[in-house]
Amino acid sequence: MSPAALLAAAAGATGVLGAWDVLATAEAARLGDRLGRAVAPLGRARHEGRAPSGVERRRLGLLAAGSLFAAGWMIGGPLLGAASALAGPAAVVAAVRARRGRYREEVRCGAAGAARALADAIAAGHSVRGALPEVAPAFPGASGHELRLAARSLSLGEPTDVVLERLRTRAASRAWDTLVAAILLQRDAGGDLPALLRELAAALEAADRMERDARTATAQARFTAWLVVGLPVAAAALAELAAPGFLRALVAAPLTAALSALALLLQATGLVAIHRIVRPPRA
Repeated sequence: MSPAALLAAAAGATGVLGAWDVLATAEAARLGDRLGRAVAPLGRARHEGRAPSGVERRRLGLLAAGSLFAAGWMIGGPLLGAASALAGPAAVVAAVRARRGRYREEVRCGAAGAARALADAIAAGHSVRGALPEVAPAFPGASGHELRLAARSLSLGEPTDVVLERLRTRAASRAWDTLVAAILLQRDAGGDLPALLRELAAALEAADRMERDARTATAQARFTAWLVVGLPVAAAALAELAAPGFLRALVAAPLTAALSALALLLQATGLVAIHRIVRPPRA
């Protein structure tokens, strides 16, 4: 075979390999984009407080079920994988609820800063309708996002009462209820609104400091409670890693399966009880 033919064959093989590499890269990019779109509702729940739509919840549930099935299969076989997959939709609901809860907590914590910023803007000569667009662009975090939504609604011509009521409803906390009530009360009855908002900001900051002190004082007890609940799960995982098939044998016999189900039920009850005990009151 001549050198030209060898070079041509090598060039053809290299071209085929390059084409496969390009196709694989493009497919990986498409897969990454699809995965990013699938988990995007979790990001919106955390940063915008938005609940996923029905289609997005089903997509997240399928993704979580598939991931848990694969993890359960690798740890304990197909039976554990199927049992783990059943928890996929519940895990998605819990994750969305937790991320929206953190968003609402950030909004609640920002009420004091929003009251102080609005007080400064109103003291500088702005009306309430003009103070919101003035404050919102520079205000950080989840509270800033809510204020920007309110400012956008005002710029579209919506009445101030409607915008403030929507802001109060979305915030869903007593701090924002009090802030909106103070603004509406001052509009109807008159008075020094900047001074009232500054006093409200000081009271909200004092309440936040007291709550942080209380959580710090109970941190050790809360950690111990979560540790006691998590120890049996960790022990079961270590036993399965040390002796593969342990969990499968545990659920194979009716008696041990019933006892394991009862133990899981008690663990779930303990988790719910701890969550209710350590959950801060709505503020």
